[in-house]
Amino acid sequence: MIMKLDTKTDYRKRRHMRLRKKVKGTAERPRMSVFLSNQHIYVQFIDDVSERTLSAVSTAGKEQAGAVTGTGKDRAQELGRLAAKAVQEKGITEVVFDRGGFRYGGRIKALADAAREEGLKF
Repeated sequence: MIMKLDTKTDYRKRRHMRLRKKVKGTAERPRMSVFLSNQHIYVQFIDDVSERTLSAVSTAGKEQAGAVTGTGKDRAQELGRLAAKAVQEKGITEVVFDRGGFRYGGRIKALADAAREEGLKF
């Protein structure tokens, strides 16, 4: 498939497609998918075999909006902790990390490190 790439978003989508060829989630070890927008961070735990979302948290959600404060890395760390707790309530301790084509650094790294500190393995 040949794509003409014009924007940063197009490059990110292409990197994500390349990453998704290798990363698959199961019911026992779901895929932890992360998406960053300019204002919010979204995390989903996805079972790719049955094609369903097991759990999801974000800074845009009504429940999490009050719990996640600060800016940038602080919000990412807090969301990482909330995401880890949400999926551990369902009895899942191991996940496959999907950075969504974003660079592993900054907010992505802060979120991943915080989730690891709460006990998630990936």
